[in-house]
Amino acid sequence: MHAIWCVAQKELKDGLRNRWIIAITLVFALLSIGISWFGAAASGIVGFTSIPNTIISLASLAVFLIPLIALLLSYDAIVGEDEDGTLLLLLTYPLTKAQLLLGKLLGHGLIMGISTALGFGSAAVIIALFAADVDILALSIAFGRFIVSATLLGVIFVAAAYFISSLASEKSKAAGMALIFWFLFVLVFDLALLGLLVATDGQFNPDLFPYLLLLNPTDVFRSVSYTHLRAHETKA
Repeated sequence: MHAIWCVAQKELKDGLRNRWIIAITLVFALLSIGISWFGAAASGIVGFTSIPNTIISLASLAVFLIPLIALLLSYDAIVGEDEDGTLLLLLTYPLTKAQLLLGKLLGHGLIMGISTALGFGSAAVIIALFAADVDILALSIAFGRFIVSATLLGVIFVAAAYFISSLASEKSKAAGMALIFWFLFVLVFDLALLGLLVATDGQFNPDLFPYLLLLNPTDVFRSVSYTHLRAHETKA
């Protein structure tokens, strides 16, 4: 466990030195605050509307942004170390390949978790301070669940980036494969299922469809977010 934590600390320090944490936090903070207050501007409403509407808007943003950031953060985790000559050096230390991967995953997971908590959490703080008639407990629970699920989504795509990085022979190829992976799972997958429904005139096996959605982490994230919101609305 000590070896894993040492590798995680190294990745976390790299994230701080390369300004990854600051950049990701700022992106999440600016977009989440903007969506929280101007998400309903098209209907002539400016300001915080409701917790469910805010979380739905943030989930729609996160499902595109978090996988992309996670892939860009870690696509060179293995092939980059190999090109720089540090992978061989790391493997001479008293740690196994599994410990190295788990340490990197923990480090990148901490980067995603800290950035997500600070970025999206800033919107919750702004809402709590400036919005009227807000249930602070409900707001905290809703944003807490959303931040946890968003972080887990990021960790899943970080793990996918490791797999891509282990297959690629160069960082440039790993970057291209990562973007293709993002395109397939974030955009093409749902369009393909929709096309399947249209092609079969809606006669596609309805019992199989939910299980197909489970193959895509972004769809699982959407389902979890909307399930929590329905539970919140039922209690309200």
